[in-house]
Amino acid sequence: MNDMDTQKTIRSNYDKFPAVKVAPAFGECLTGWDSITSTLNHSMQVLRGSKAQTDSQYTATCLVVECYNGVNDREVREVLKCRIEHSLWIDTADVMLPPAEIDAFFRADITDDELFGYLTRYHIDAYFDPVKVASAQERIASAEGSVVIYGVGAAYVAPHIDLLVYADMARWEIQMRYRRGEVGNIGADNAHERASLKYKRGFFVDWRICDRWKKILMPRWDYLLDTNQAGQPKMCTGEAVRATLAATARRPFRVVPFFDPGPWGGQWMKEVCDLDRSEQNFAWCFDCVPEENSLLLAFPNATIEIPSIDLVFAQPRALLGDPVHGRFGDEFPIRFDFLDTMQGGNLSLQVHPLTEYIQEKFGMHYTQDESYYLLDAKEDACVYLGLKNGVDPQAMLDELRAAQQSGHFDAERHVGVYPVKKHDHVLIPAGTIHCSGANSMVLEISATPFIFTFKLWDWGRLGLDGRPRPINIAHGANVIQWERTEDWVRGNLLNRVRPIASGEGWRTERTGLHEREFIETERTWFTGKAPMHTGGGVNVLNLVEGREAIVESPDGSFEPMVVHYAETFIIPAAVGAYTIRPYGEAEGTECGVIKAFVRFNV
Repeated sequence: MNDMDTQKTIRSNYDKFPAVKVAPAFGECLTGWDSITSTLNHSMQVLRGSKAQTDSQYTATCLVVECYNGVNDREVREVLKCRIEHSLWIDTADVMLPPAEIDAFFRADITDDELFGYLTRYHIDAYFDPVKVASAQERIASAEGSVVIYGVGAAYVAPHIDLLVYADMARWEIQMRYRRGEVGNIGADNAHERASLKYKRGFFVDWRICDRWKKILMPRWDYLLDTNQAGQPKMCTGEAVRATLAATARRPFRVVPFFDPGPWGGQWMKEVCDLDRSEQNFAWCFDCVPEENSLLLAFPNATIEIPSIDLVFAQPRALLGDPVHGRFGDEFPIRFDFLDTMQGGNLSLQVHPLTEYIQEKFGMHYTQDESYYLLDAKEDACVYLGLKNGVDPQAMLDELRAAQQSGHFDAERHVGVYPVKKHDHVLIPAGTIHCSGANSMVLEISATPFIFTFKLWDWGRLGLDGRPRPINIAHGANVIQWERTEDWVRGNLLNRVRPIASGEGWRTERTGLHEREFIETERTWFTGKAPMHTGGGVNVLNLVEGREAIVESPDGSFEPMVVHYAETFIIPAAVGAYTIRPYGEAEGTECGVIKAFVRFNV
C-alpha cells in the first residue's frame, strides 16, 4: 500500500460504523415516536398512581426532558407536546434571559476573535432569568396531573423530577446542523449565523456548560433519547446506557470516525476507508477524539448513538487509569486523526501555543503537543518543520504579514523542509513551526486541546466556503520557539527510534515523543502473538501495517476484537494485559501497530 495504484487494487475493510454490544438482558431499544411517546405516557401513568398513594409535597407528576445543545426543537418539542399527556407544559426557552442579555453575559468567553474564545467557568444557571424560573416553579408546584418540562436546563427549572429523559446529541451531528442552519446556540437567536462562529460559541461556552450539567444528571437518567437522525428517534433506559458504558470501559473498543473535506484534502482515504468517490476530497478523519466522536450502542433491533465523551464522564478511572485520571480528570488526553494530502496540497504552515500561553489566553490547562506518523507517502513527500539555521525572526514575521496582502511567502527560505517516507515519525512539541506537505498520509498523534492552531501562512488559498482561512500571526509570534532550527530539529524531532523489547514473533521500539510532550509512543511489529499491557493507563493504537489483526485477552476477560488496517482502537486502562496477532488474510505476514499512552514519569 505504498501508492495510490496499489490502494485501488485492495478491498477496503475499514469499519466506518464500529459499535459496542448492549447486554442481551436489556432487550431491544424503542424506535419511532409512537413507541417512545406511548412508553412515556404509560410510565407517567404508573408514577401518578404511585404518587397518589404517598404524601408527596408535589401533586403533579413531572416528566423532565433535558436537552443538549443541538436538539432540533422543531421536531422533538412539537412531537412531544402533541403526544405526551400533560396538564402543564414548560419550555425552558421561555424562562431564559433574553438573547441579548445572554450574549452580553458570555461576551468575555465568546470574544470577537474569529476562532478563539475562553473556556467558560459558568454553569447551567447562567442562561436563566431567576424571576421567570421562580414563577415557573410556582406554577409547577400548584399544578395537578402531569407536567412536562422540556429543553436545555429542564432539570434545573424543575422543582422535582419524577421521570428524567435525557436527549443527548452527537458532537459531529451538532456541527452538521450548524452548517445546515438548523440550530443555533443556547439562548441565542443565531441559527443562520456562520457555522464557524456557532461552533466557536458551542466549543467555548455551550458544550462546557452542557457537559458539566450532564455529568450531574447521568446517574439519574431514566431514559436516553437519541434524535441524531431526523425522523428516526430511538430511546433506551438510562440503566442500559450506564451498564454498557461500564462494560465498554473494560474491553477494547472503537469510536465512530468522521470525515471532512478541506482546501488541501487528498484522495487516499477515499480508497482505504471506502468513502464517497464523488466528493472533491477528504482532508480530515477524526478517528479517536472522544469529545468529538460518537459511540454506537448496538441493541438487537437498532443502534443508539451517544457522544463518546459520555464514556469518559461515566467511567473515568476504569477507562483512563488512576494516574491519567489524577492528572487530567474526566478528559481524554490523547487524540488520533488523519491528515490526507495525497494528490492534495500542503497543510497550512502553523504553530501550537505553549502551555502557559494556552492557559492564560484560552483557559485550557494543557496544550496541543503532537506528532506526524506517516501512514503513507509518495516519493516527493516532505514536512516543513522548525526554522532554517540563521533565520531572522523579525524579517520572517514581516514577510508573513506582508504575504496576507501580496499572496506570496517563501516558506522554504525560512522553514526547514525534510523528505519523509512511509512509517517515519516526526515529533512536534508545541512552539515548533510545522506542516505536512502534499502527497503524504499523516496519522496525527497529539494531545487533545482540539482547535488551538495558529495558522501563519495558508499558501494564498481560500477555504471551501470561499472565505480566507483565519491567519493568526500575532498569536504565533508569541509562541514560536526560534531556537528550533535545522540542527536542533535533526537531533530531536526526526525518527527518534530505538529498540526496547522483543520476543518470538514480535519486536517493539520507541518512536517518540519529545521530552516536552506527555505522550509516549511505541511501535510493535509482529508476525505472531505480541504481548502488551496498559501499564495502568489508557492505550490508543492504530494498525499501521497489515490487513487485519485480532486483540485478545490472555485470561478471556473480554471478547476478542478484530481491527483492520488504519483503524484506531482504544484499550482502557482496566484491561491490563492483552495480546495482538495477525488475523485472517494477514496471517503469515508482518503487521505493525503504533501505541500511544501518557507518560507517568514526567
